Amino acid sequence: MTCLYYTDPALEQRAAELAARWGLALAEGEAGEEPRLVLNPERLELRALASEGPVYVDFVGGAAGHRRRFGGGRGQEIARAVGLKQGATPAVLDATAGLGRDAFVLASLGCAVTLIERSPPVAALLADGLARAALDAEVADIVARMHLLCGNALQIMLQLDEASRPDVVYLDPMYPHRRKSALVKKEMRLFREVVGEDPDADALLPAALAVARQRVVVKRPDYAEPMAGRPPTMSITTKNHRFDVYVIKALAQ
Repeated sequence: MTCLYYTDPALEQRAAELAARWGLALAEGEAGEEPRLVLNPERLELRALASEGPVYVDFVGGAAGHRRRFGGGRGQEIARAVGLKQGATPAVLDATAGLGRDAFVLASLGCAVTLIERSPPVAALLADGLARAALDAEVADIVARMHLLCGNALQIMLQLDEASRPDVVYLDPMYPHRRKSALVKKEMRLFREVVGEDPDADALLPAALAVARQRVVVKRPDYAEPMAGRPPTMSITTKNHRFDVYVIKALAQ
């Protein structure tokens, strides 16, 4: 079980509420080198070795803020992949939310996005980032279009009724990274220790195809085979990865 530490006695009540909500053990301080959540006065963070910086969700500044301002709007590859075009703004179910970066991009372009994250520690980070962003005037309207669920995406999708079916299901499952970078070393190592691999990821594709009204989009590293070995209707490539698009109407023909 991931432990939640709090750095200030004044944060004890809030930390206890978070621990109860997400099923985490609670402790005071920042001791240990195992992956752990740390609540400080500014935010909730995921930490491990003291020599590495923390992982946290920031929808206001940093990379998310830069992309919101200069990312290219609806001309971005992810926007084209989900079918964003003039007059069309699909509702999206992000079944593998992670830190919510792609979901935030889609929400910033007008999509209503439901995020599913099965790991309680990661869902706690997401919820903290959403709550802080909701207090910022520049992004409050964007995060208001983002709804977070914590649970098993496969089970949640199979239980959706007709009225709750999304236009698009977006999948970005954990995949072995062969390239080395500081980002991969820090975030992916922590994620693998906290979340683990996604051995059941391939099962998400048929479930997604069953519930999506318009299409399923799968984000893959550029070197990876199609998800579950199923060729997509089309692919949209970027520098390091691609979006495999499964168009429902085309598949039904």
